[in-house]
Amino acid sequence: MSAEIKSLTDQIRQSADLLRRRLDWDTATKRLDELTALSERPDFWDDPQEAQAMMRERQRLADGIETVEALQREADDAEELLELAEGDEGMIADIEANLKKAAERAEKAELAALLSGEADGNDCFIQINAGEGGTESQDWANILRRMYVRWAEAHNMKVEELDEREGEEAGIKSATLQFKGENAYGWLKSETGVHRLVRISPFDSSARRHTSFASVAVTPVIDDNIEIEINPSDVRTDTYRASGAGGQHVNRTDSAVRLTHEPTGIVVQCQNDRSQHRNRDQAWQMLRSKLYELELQKRREVADASYAGKTDIGFGHQIRSYVLQPYQMVKDLRTEVETSDTSGVLDGDIDLFLSAALAASVAKNEDEES
Repeated sequence: MSAEIKSLTDQIRQSADLLRRRLDWDTATKRLDELTALSERPDFWDDPQEAQAMMRERQRLADGIETVEALQREADDAEELLELAEGDEGMIADIEANLKKAAERAEKAELAALLSGEADGNDCFIQINAGEGGTESQDWANILRRMYVRWAEAHNMKVEELDEREGEEAGIKSATLQFKGENAYGWLKSETGVHRLVRISPFDSSARRHTSFASVAVTPVIDDNIEIEINPSDVRTDTYRASGAGGQHVNRTDSAVRLTHEPTGIVVQCQNDRSQHRNRDQAWQMLRSKLYELELQKRREVADASYAGKTDIGFGHQIRSYVLQPYQMVKDLRTEVETSDTSGVLDGDIDLFLSAALAASVAKNEDEES
């Protein structure tokens, strides 16, 4: 067996063993059998919300178990095929190529297994706000929105826009989106902070270089497993007439809802639905999400640098810089991960940043616990 193939098979087996331990194999397989039996009962869907939660848990366990078994098969099959190859260089090259792909999948699975936070598996809200700078920053905020939507599409997630304030000339002043998919919050939570863009302005007739800022805040959608108590008397409710592109139901009904949590000053608003009732329900869900994230922040012994920029969208607070001129580079200032593929990043290819931030966060937590 070549040294490269042996190294790859060892790596894949180590990943499978690690995932097996993190999954707690015996408990996971037993629980999967229980959920499968429950899902076959005729009254299973009598409580749709509970049934959906159980089906999500079942799918998560089934996916985890299948990943471990698939990695083990990859390593075993490679060794068997290598014996059959009998020195066939072409066949050996194919085996090695397949093992490299399996090793990449194993690495991604290891990262996904780190998503063990209380709300990591939940959907999430992303709020994007343009910084100072008028049209420049508003256009940048819109580019960021597109980047996240493209990322979601590539990961088979659904995106729903809940609120938007358009810029005067281009872009957006702010937007709130809901991302629906497995581990949406766990993957995207590290995006909270200020994002900085340097480029030749398309709005400057002199073609000068401009620096723009926009802030991103990511909060989890809170389900019934996480209790957040809110005193209704602490919340002020305002309704107003929805506005948006195309003039749909604009200035006809006070369907838009804004909630202000007076003790904390947190404000959320929703206007995506024609129904004030549904907008109100969505706004309350967003408020619970914001207060949960605030509580998480209070628990942290050291404030994460990514949150420092939430009150000041400008120089010195950014978590990531996107430089298009005079050179091309996207660099995360927390993990030092960088790439010159700026077009790919702005088109949604941000996995390298998300993975690095997740790994760094887990390493930090392990250091604090040790």
